[in-house]
Amino acid sequence: MHFLDQAKIYLKSGAGGPGAVSFRREKYVEYGGPDGGDGGRGGDIVFEAVAGLNTLIDFRYAQHFKASRGGHGMGKDRTGASAADLVVKVPVGTQVLTEDKEVVLADFTEVGQQIVMLEGGKGGRGNASYKSATNRAPRQHQPGEPSEEMWVWLRLKLLADVGLLGLPNAGKSTFINAVSNARAKVGHYAFTTLVPKLGVVRHKAREFVLADIPGLIEGAADGAGIGDRFLGHIERCRVLIHLIDIAGEDPAEAMRIVEDELSAYGAGLDDKPRLVALNKLDLADGELVAGFAEELMEAGADEVFAVSGATGEGIEQLLDAVLQYLPDRTSTETKGHAVEDVDDGSAGEWSPI
Repeated sequence: MHFLDQAKIYLKSGAGGPGAVSFRREKYVEYGGPDGGDGGRGGDIVFEAVAGLNTLIDFRYAQHFKASRGGHGMGKDRTGASAADLVVKVPVGTQVLTEDKEVVLADFTEVGQQIVMLEGGKGGRGNASYKSATNRAPRQHQPGEPSEEMWVWLRLKLLADVGLLGLPNAGKSTFINAVSNARAKVGHYAFTTLVPKLGVVRHKAREFVLADIPGLIEGAADGAGIGDRFLGHIERCRVLIHLIDIAGEDPAEAMRIVEDELSAYGAGLDDKPRLVALNKLDLADGELVAGFAEELMEAGADEVFAVSGATGEGIEQLLDAVLQYLPDRTSTETKGHAVEDVDDGSAGEWSPI
């Protein structure tokens, strides 16, 4: 499945149907009169958050959504049929923004949440409704209210309990594969992860959703690399895990780079609880681990966990700390959408339409 987290689409509600101008012309009926019915109501554009989706890829191939117009009014006082609403189904976590991306029109955070984005036009009055004691044969009618239309941007922010971040090659993909049901691609080169990955972690009879985003580099908040594109996917996480490569040149500097980018990005990321973990414990001895842990605490970390995504060492203690920030629940809650592996062949498919 290809991953797409932004899409621009066109919306148009249905116009109201026109009222009818009609008069009774029945044999053996002594008195005729106006009997034109009203027009039907046009269809609304309705957004609905549904389970089972975690990408906006469907909107790459369907970008125009137009509701039907209401039916014409007819003689014999028959009202035109109202058009059905057009329901646009989106993943939970989707935001609807104006064309300039300045205003959030809707934010879907629960399964089944519905919002009427554009209302259909009301049907026009038929000439029967104009009949009065002084206007026995009215010929006026209304054409029906016009439709509404607009361009909007859809932006998906995956809903996860825990966010995983760090520099490229910090071992995030190996880590999420070790602790969850995700099957992320692993490689010894920068930006192995090109799109966010979701995985369900089961630990001590509790379950939570873990999100892995592409690695950050210095200047990401200003557009360098690709990690800044996906920082929005961890905005709603309760806690962040910051993985630091113990085999890197300077773990303290690695932590500073990521912390600076979170602060520059804003959106409250720098205020979220963070668990700092020295990864690739299997590549270092105890003395080196202790030295780096002390440096990280001097640099601002409250506590440092030493883990190895490859061997599993230290992971249980880290997950124990994660559970302290999560509500107590024993069944999988994916916040309304299914957690599926994103096909590794989706590289390059995340660009906005």
